[in-house]
Amino acid sequence: MAFYDDVHTTKRFRLGTRVKDVAGNEYIYLQGVASVVLGSWVVFDELFVTTRTVANSLGRAAIARAAVDATTEFGWFGIYGSFTGLALVSSADNTKVWLTSTAGQVDDADVATDLVSGAIARSARAAGTGLQTFELSYPVCLNEVYN
Repeated sequence: MAFYDDVHTTKRFRLGTRVKDVAGNEYIYLQGVASVVLGSWVVFDELFVTTRTVANSLGRAAIARAAVDATTEFGWFGIYGSFTGLALVSSADNTKVWLTSTAGQVDDADVATDLVSGAIARSARAAGTGLQTFELSYPVCLNEVYN
């Protein structure tokens, strides 16, 4: 098992610590939040407090690399490179990424204020898992009109 799959029940690193794997993907160490599973999208603030994404979320975004599903757990979240994340059924390959009202999931449906800037879908959504590959470049949700 690689380091980024680890879930810690005690904080082992300073929140916000960043590391890279051999492929150049970058991860950030964050505190968990209820109902986070592998592939959940979260936003985090300047204190590295995480919240699962929903429509109109605001903050830097990341994808959970494991089920860090409680505030008493800590783990790694993807912020730069190629990662699999949860997406709604209709999400397609090579599209922009938009927040949805479904917590922790994204879609390719254009919603005026919910673009995830710095994220591009790079595969079709897998029907069995709901996971899709995304290319991330320090994604952020600004809750502003983009179209």
